Amino acid sequence: MKNKKVEKKRKKIPTSRQNLMINEIKEDCVIMKDGTLRGVIMVSSINFALKNEDEQNATISAYVSFLNSLEYPLQILIQSRELNIGPYLKKLTKIEAEQTNELLRVQIADYRSFVAQLVEMSNITSKVFYVVVPYDPLSNKSKSFWSRTTEIINPAIIVHLKDKRFKTRKHDLDTRLRLVESGLSGIGLEVVRLDTQSLIELYYTTFNPDIALSEPMSELNKIQVEK
Repeated sequence: MKNKKVEKKRKKIPTSRQNLMINEIKEDCVIMKDGTLRGVIMVSSINFALKNEDEQNATISAYVSFLNSLEYPLQILIQSRELNIGPYLKKLTKIEAEQTNELLRVQIADYRSFVAQLVEMSNITSKVFYVVVPYDPLSNKSKSFWSRTTEIINPAIIVHLKDKRFKTRKHDLDTRLRLVESGLSGIGLEVVRLDTQSLIELYYTTFNPDIALSEPMSELNKIQVEK
């Protein structure tokens, strides 16, 4: 009897997943609980101050043209992260162990120690830039009002988007992403769309900033997902 009460009490406690607006991540898309989709693009930065006046004006003009071409909202996200040099230090350790020249081995060890201490003392961070592209049937003006409305009458159907509905929406989202990528490239930025593994890592580090460095996420095929 006691075990049943404990189990019942546990069921009443909402899980982290229930508090998130994300329902699922698959095929390089984020599926929200309301049935809308998101795609995320990682974008490089440019040093605007080092450009001459003509180059600056050209960059501004290209950016204005890009914004004027949009018919839907975008989210621009900038994340500051503590620099993770763990993999780099491991690589140096491996090179050091394989080095046959004693002098080079000592120099590599000193350099590895210097880098580790510098990052620890200086608290060096890096900035990462993302553009989040949404897809909502109501915002797709190429479809009729009735078609857009009927697609969101029952979001629960979309969430488990059995394939045909999901494929249609994913196609529309992919089209938007290609247009955004083209516009950003025209400004002189380098862009790359996040795949499923990268999306999961992004949200994992976003919601778990304190443990993301000490407990990095496993590869996608090694993750057990709660159904």
